[in-house]
Amino acid sequence: MASFSFGSLLLLSAIFRLGLILYGEWQDAHMEVRYTDVDYIVFSDAASLMASGKSPYLRSTYRYSPLLAFLLIPNSIFHRCWGKILFSASDLLVGFFIRTILKKRGVPENLCIGSVMVWLFNPFTFTIGTRGNCEPLVCAMVLKILLCLMNGQLLQAAFWYGLVVHFRIYPIIYALPILLILNPNLFKSGLNPVLQKWSQHDEKAPQRNLQSRLACILSPWFLLKSIMTKERILFGLISGLVFIFCTALFYYLYGWEFLHEALLYHLTRTDPRHNFSIYFYHIYLHHELEFSVVEKLISFLPQLVVQLVLVLSFAEDLPFCWFAQTVAFVAFNKVITAQYFVWFFCLLPLILPWSKMKLKWKGVFAVSIWTGAQLHWLMWGYLLEFKGKNVLIQLWMASIMFLAANTTVLTLIIHQHKLSALFMLPNSTADKTKKSN
Repeated sequence: MASFSFGSLLLLSAIFRLGLILYGEWQDAHMEVRYTDVDYIVFSDAASLMASGKSPYLRSTYRYSPLLAFLLIPNSIFHRCWGKILFSASDLLVGFFIRTILKKRGVPENLCIGSVMVWLFNPFTFTIGTRGNCEPLVCAMVLKILLCLMNGQLLQAAFWYGLVVHFRIYPIIYALPILLILNPNLFKSGLNPVLQKWSQHDEKAPQRNLQSRLACILSPWFLLKSIMTKERILFGLISGLVFIFCTALFYYLYGWEFLHEALLYHLTRTDPRHNFSIYFYHIYLHHELEFSVVEKLISFLPQLVVQLVLVLSFAEDLPFCWFAQTVAFVAFNKVITAQYFVWFFCLLPLILPWSKMKLKWKGVFAVSIWTGAQLHWLMWGYLLEFKGKNVLIQLWMASIMFLAANTTVLTLIIHQHKLSALFMLPNSTADKTKKSN
């Protein structure tokens, strides 16, 4: 696999994606079922409105930042495929970032190529971008933040973090682990933090257990001694200012409609349509009744508890922490669509070199139960949507099975992962140098 160069892999991926975009144009013109994602039509309509000086929110169901519509203005000037090319290019950029991150951590070339292929040739990822979904853009920004942190570029990381949270609010879950790893001993001015290199040996990174972390956070001195450091204050200030600036600017341009559609809607969203979430059936049955704000927010409680446990357990191993957080966040979300899976697929290649799981048998088992649970759900979804059969209860049961599958797979991945702190503390570096001498 090492003989297959990364440049060749990237070129092949680009040609493959371009072919899919061209095929999508043909399918849209000649077949009843469109290849293009319905969201892409919404994005394009919003961009057309913005190009003519109107609010993108005049397009119903456009619930994204105006930045997205702005990026797709060339759709109405040059060609309607501009956005698909942009998203597919972002897809390739994610592949480039994955390899860069793994190489910086000392992962051998053959493992780098194999890990990158998991992203570039994943059916979910290459179809999402070529069908016109914006998630590859978000994935590229998330990996850029990680790369900036690894390079000690704190201000750049803060800028991109503020921007990505404005663009797509879910990366807010990464705030706590980022703050926890911003150790002042690691991020010294003028010096890059020392990265923990990949090792073939089964080494465990020194990790504080959950009880000690909870004791630290619940301590009255925690805010003063741990959070209130220059690095954490600087990161929070810059990222907060970027988020506030973008939000204030678009509020000035588009008013309450922007604030509600792009931000507040996602916090209190209740979608009665069938989706992978276990909450959909309850929402469907009670949708005609108005949910209170407390009822809308109460579903965040399981997410909050799980997120806190994962962060306090794995924060030092930042890529793995982000992956586990994202899988759990999606699994327990009020609304789950297939495009959300891309959020953790872009992080999966970053943890594979540290996994003890072999493709045979545990790997096949994990892939099989996750894919099988999804196909089982899709079968009932097809009978409901295309055949008009009353299978809502069966679909809800399939959603419960899908949650169980996600939980099982995540638990298996956690047990098979070799924890490896992203950064090495200065004393650890010194100790390692002595051992090597």
